[in-house]
Amino acid sequence: MTEIATDFAGQTVITTFEMSPATAHDLMEALQVAYDQFIRHQPGFLGAGLHMNDAMTRVCNYSKWRRREDYQAMLRTPEMRDRNRVIASYCRGFEPVMYEVVGVY
Repeated sequence: MTEIATDFAGQTVITTFEMSPATAHDLMEALQVAYDQFIRHQPGFLGAGLHMNDAMTRVCNYSKWRRREDYQAMLRTPEMRDRNRVIASYCRGFEPVMYEVVGVY
């Protein structure tokens, strides 16, 4: 289970996806398969959570990595580049952003 804590020294990445309800389940399935078959096996991967809003127009992906470089190396692999092209076909766009936890309440 992914835990949120201010003393976490690794890299937190939150990626948001915008899609239509017509492609929501295809997008979620592509993300789940990517995690099951590839991402979770990459060096430095610690955990992730996938969330979909009730309207099925947004997905939020929260992931944790040991180091920023581990996440960046995973993104640069040919397999993930291919997967991201497929993922992009199911949504209007997506944006991964690196964050630092500054408070937990």
